[in-house]
Amino acid sequence: MTRLLNQLFGGIVASVLHAVGVPADAATAINDTFAMELLVVCGLIVFFMAVRLTLSVDKPNPAQQIAEMIHEFVGGQADQVIGHGYARFQAFVTCIFLFVLLDNLLGLFPGIVTPTSQPVVPLGIAVLTFLYYNFHGVRVQGPVGYLKHFAGPVWWLAWLLFPVEIISHLARVMSLTIRLYANMLASDLLTLICFSILPLAAPVVFLGLHFAVAIIQAYVFMLLSMIYLSMAVAHEH
Repeated sequence: MTRLLNQLFGGIVASVLHAVGVPADAATAINDTFAMELLVVCGLIVFFMAVRLTLSVDKPNPAQQIAEMIHEFVGGQADQVIGHGYARFQAFVTCIFLFVLLDNLLGLFPGIVTPTSQPVVPLGIAVLTFLYYNFHGVRVQGPVGYLKHFAGPVWWLAWLLFPVEIISHLARVMSLTIRLYANMLASDLLTLICFSILPLAAPVVFLGLHFAVAIIQAYVFMLLSMIYLSMAVAHEH
């Protein structure tokens, strides 16, 4: 798949990278990690298009039932964490959850490196999440009202708390990135080592462990995104 993508689009990607000062070769401009991410995105688009085109109230098909379960699960979590108005953000956190989950699960297949075990992937998702919740924080409260969150409740300590809060806020990107990257990398390495030195039965156990870690990390990433959104759009009383 990576080879095909490079044959079709490698030249264009390489030209874009050259334009921003990044050296790249047309034959290798697209790597395996990006190819797997693209596969996940296309798979999700096809799935939800199929669900949308075959919606039925009387006889929901299995794909619709899965979509409804995902919708109810994420919606229930968002309602508890974000509260009133959560529906506006449900599509975003659902996409984050499914994208991270499927990327994590790709590591279960032989010969495929888990995309989220490459630091650039969690970093990209973390930066997107950071921009998203800050945008809505400014949208809901206005620039001045949103900045007041960083000043703290005591005005005469604002000069001290403001830079601390800004640094802490920016550190969320690093926290989201490292948490997902480190856990998936460790899971990949553990599974690889076990397949190398142990009989088949033992690595199956570690594949189960990788499956559990994949689900937990996707859930944690989604939950943290919801928490940051709730804090960004919350009005102080």
